[in-house]
Order: sequence, then C-alpha cells, then structure tokens
Amino acid sequence: MWRNNSFVSRGGIWVLAQVPLMLLAFIVPIRFGAGQIIPLHPLAWLGALVTVAGGALIIWGFVSLGDALTPFPRPLDGVTLHRQGAFRLMRHPIYTGVILASLGWTLWWLCGIGMLPVLALAIFFDRKAAYEENWLREKYRDYGDYARRVKKFIPGVY
Repeated sequence: MWRNNSFVSRGGIWVLAQVPLMLLAFIVPIRFGAGQIIPLHPLAWLGALVTVAGGALIIWGFVSLGDALTPFPRPLDGVTLHRQGAFRLMRHPIYTGVILASLGWTLWWLCGIGMLPVLALAIFFDRKAAYEENWLREKYRDYGDYARRVKKFIPGVY
C-alpha cells in the first residue's frame, strides 16, 4: 500500500509534462507540413497507415491493462503485473503507440520539422518508462525477469 497518494507522488508531473509534447507533435505537422488531411503523396499514405497502427497499439495497450490502467506512472494498488496482450511483445505499448502515431502524423503531413516533437516524445517516454519501472520493480518482485525477456518499446530490439 502506498503511503502517499497525492498527484505528485503518483507521478502526476510526468502526466502533465507529456500533454504539451503531445500537442506539439499534433500541431507542428499541421502548421508547418506540406501535406493535407486527405493523403495524396505516397509518403503521406504511409504516414496515415503508421498513425492508424500507432492508434491501434494504444487501444490494444489500454485493453491489455484492463483494471490496471492509470494515467500515472505509479502502478495502482491491488492489481497484478500485466504480461498478456500487447505486454507480451513490449513493456510499454501505449507509449510506443503514441510515438508511432506521432511519427505517422508527421509523415502524413510531410513535415520534416515535425520530427523534432516526435524525437522529444520518444526521449520523454523513454525517461518516463525508466521512472515508472523503478516503481514496477519495487512492487512486483518478478518484474526484473519480465524486463529481461520483453523489450521496452520495440520487440526484440529496444
């Protein structure tokens, strides 16, 4: 049982910090890209497919977490470690899905400068995941074994 259940102690600052980064990843490609909402260029079509794949991964991650779903990095009390569904392939499928959808959105809008917010999101979620994993290791004694078997973001790679 966690002693302090405040917004900050649950990792709320991480949640707040991701909002402007995600907004930038959404807005910058629209503002500075050469694409349009209906993809016409082959790269824009690829981007649309990657965006949809990222969205599907986010949804699969939500469903796979079930009752353990929380926006905060600190895991909820009374839930078990989830290793099924999307979590069989990667430890952080929701973060991966957001990064993937952002990359796809940037390609969709044909926006080179849009890669900067995507890169910032990737670095941010890598750090947030590392922070979150400290709590997961503390709460679940078998988390270390799971982390050795399952990669963080890219199955078999990273």
